[in-house]
Amino acid sequence: MGARDDGPGVDSMISQGAGASSHLSQHDDDDHEASQGRRDRSEAHGISSSISNSNSSFSRSGGSGSGGAVAGAGSKDRDKDSAASMMAMSGGSLDTSLSASMMSMDSVGGGDAMGAGAEGANMNSNNSSSSSSSSSNRRRINDSASAFVDGTTTGDANNNSTTTTAPTETDSTTAPFSAADLVDLSPVPTLVVSPSFRILRASQGVVDAWKCRPDELLGKDLFATLYGGSPLERFDRIPLASAIEVAVASRKFNLCHGAYAAHGVSYSARIIPILRGDQLLSLVLEWDEIEPTTAETRGEIIQHALSVDEVLRLLIQTVKDYAIFLLDTRGYVATWNTGAELLKGYNKEEIIGRHFSNFYGREDLDAGKPEAELITCLREGRVQDEGWRYRKDGSRFWANVTITAIYRNGVHVGFGKVTRDLTERREAELRLVAAYEESAKLKNDFLANMSHEIRTPMHGMLSACALLLDTPLSDDQRDTANIISESGQVLLQVINGILDYSKLASGNFSVNTDLVGVASIITSVVRNVQMTLLPGVYIKLLLSPDLPKSAQGDPLRFRQIFQNIIDNAVKFTEAGSVQVAASVTSQDDTYYTILTEVTDSGIGVPEDAVQNLFKPFTQLEKPTKKRYQGTGLGLSIAKSLAELLGGQMGYRPNRERNGSVFWFTVKLKKIANLNQLDAPDKAERESEKSRQDAEKERMMQRIKELAPRKRILAAEDNLVNQKVLARVLKSLGFHNTTIAANGAEAVSTLKASPNTYDLVLMDISMPVMDGFEATRKIRTQGIPIPIIAMTAYALRGDSETCLEKGMDDYISKPVNINKLLQKLLHWLDSSEWSNSPTNGPP
Repeated sequence: MGARDDGPGVDSMISQGAGASSHLSQHDDDDHEASQGRRDRSEAHGISSSISNSNSSFSRSGGSGSGGAVAGAGSKDRDKDSAASMMAMSGGSLDTSLSASMMSMDSVGGGDAMGAGAEGANMNSNNSSSSSSSSSNRRRINDSASAFVDGTTTGDANNNSTTTTAPTETDSTTAPFSAADLVDLSPVPTLVVSPSFRILRASQGVVDAWKCRPDELLGKDLFATLYGGSPLERFDRIPLASAIEVAVASRKFNLCHGAYAAHGVSYSARIIPILRGDQLLSLVLEWDEIEPTTAETRGEIIQHALSVDEVLRLLIQTVKDYAIFLLDTRGYVATWNTGAELLKGYNKEEIIGRHFSNFYGREDLDAGKPEAELITCLREGRVQDEGWRYRKDGSRFWANVTITAIYRNGVHVGFGKVTRDLTERREAELRLVAAYEESAKLKNDFLANMSHEIRTPMHGMLSACALLLDTPLSDDQRDTANIISESGQVLLQVINGILDYSKLASGNFSVNTDLVGVASIITSVVRNVQMTLLPGVYIKLLLSPDLPKSAQGDPLRFRQIFQNIIDNAVKFTEAGSVQVAASVTSQDDTYYTILTEVTDSGIGVPEDAVQNLFKPFTQLEKPTKKRYQGTGLGLSIAKSLAELLGGQMGYRPNRERNGSVFWFTVKLKKIANLNQLDAPDKAERESEKSRQDAEKERMMQRIKELAPRKRILAAEDNLVNQKVLARVLKSLGFHNTTIAANGAEAVSTLKASPNTYDLVLMDISMPVMDGFEATRKIRTQGIPIPIIAMTAYALRGDSETCLEKGMDDYISKPVNINKLLQKLLHWLDSSEWSNSPTNGPP
């Protein structure tokens, strides 16, 4: 993105000002110095002569009312007058421009040159700090200016002509004088400087204030005179040099606060560029004294600051890794270091005087971001930001930007801006994020694959075991079959725990909202674990009467948390008791906070192991001495679940019996009409169980009625699962079942007999053609048949994926026979299928 051009000829003007560098680089050459001195004296003499011979032109410019506003008493008024006068005259002739400039520098700035004396007196009356000598000089100038125009100038408003006549008397008080005398005699410290920074004229105010002779100033290098004789290159970061560059580039007057200090007094410089077209003719510098609290002390501080600033500027100039530059109060670039040139691609001459918004993208510009940053910086003192910034060639880089407001003597003088290129760091961060995402994907893929590979044989094992238990067996045979079934269920719990932890760690775990009967859940779990207590261990249940019968929350996760900590208590308690207590610790208009504590008299937890209790994969026992089963994930999962339910989980030692106390809290939402949603009592629970048994019996009866008339196509590649599935379906009454070894066989079978089958059980991971592709082809052919995914993929989102791919339902392996029964009944009943929104092609 290129730089915005702020006006015609800015670059050429900067080149004019910068041309002094090459001139001054030969400053020490005697021959060149002599030649340059003659040239500067000639230049000064030529401009002076031009000013002296421009009385009629000056009178016309003053009499025409184009001089701008009358110079006021304060520096702000003089700023406006000088700027207005200079800019108004800059396009005219050299004589007119300089004449008007000289008048605007002091008191003659009104529409009528005849009012000069009154304006000067008004200025003196408002400036209480002026010395008697300054007042005398000012009166002398005012009188002389009046004599210069009073009675000698006549103008015709109609034709704008002006006639100048010689005065009748030619004494010392009424004799005409040149406009240049206004500069020489001005009590306001004023310097006129050539484009090569040679001092052409110095006012009496400068001589008086700086306690020097005119010959010590005229023809001298401005910077060498002000700052100890060093060449310009040593001062290209001094505020005055930067302010001059900005003034020339912007074609407007500019202020430089604290630009110079002499005899314990600090001065600000008002810089007025005099231009004709794109050519810089001269610079007018007016110096205003900054009122110090203690002049002597303040002057010393400023002189010291200038020397310190010089060292800092030299250091900043050598920095190449950071773009460090200054902005004026409006955001225009005032300085430019080597790092800025390397980072942004602009050289000093191209960018100084242009607004810093050149570095921002279109989106930031439309949002007003550059201006907003300066406003924030003024309000807070500093602003930091990171974002895309643009170079001269339009390329962008990721930048860290710090903008600081700069004050000198309590006056805001601009902003300091430091820009650092963080593109490499950002790219490294993006690579880390990508690597993390890739790692997470690999982990999820591994877990999905592990789940599939373990669940697939488990499905065959547990289903075969369930079929075996439904056959006539001896007591020993039944006991063996139960051992197989129970061991398989334990293995399934381990797998589910690992998957739960993976979901929690990745933030992909969600909770559901349903009715929670705290007392009924705790009672049910306690009743089940009683059968696992060791001999001599008893369990005690304490339920507070203030427990709500029902509330809103996730009953499954509440049960999972409680089941985990009570299983641990029972497992690690070999003698004594396990006590369960539940109560309401607090409540408001919306929520209950439920506290559940499980206290045991077991082996306890060593002090040095407490900090690792809730870390994943952490166990108290060494693997070589392990007595208790477990993966070390239970407490970690339980703690994360408690936090998901708005609560906490913790541990403290059981001081009385050397055991442990594990507790957790959850937040449950109150129910508006509690009377209608009471948790069931014992009789109701027994009734509910009877109802469930009756429902199961009804489903079995209905399946037996439907099964002989229905044909099922099952796509399954595992030979063991093929046999087990066929036997399970046969046990339910489905004798007409066809097994396809992969998705391609399933598609061809349906294509050959589209009206033969009533339902498809579709595995996902199969050779030749997977279940997703097979489902797509079936739907494309327009065969109206329900497809149920029966897969070992059981991670969160797998069921949704199956439905998105065109399947009608989902069941995970190992398959629970009761769930399979419900699915079959739902989709094989003709009324159910005919009302399904997914009947037929999607």
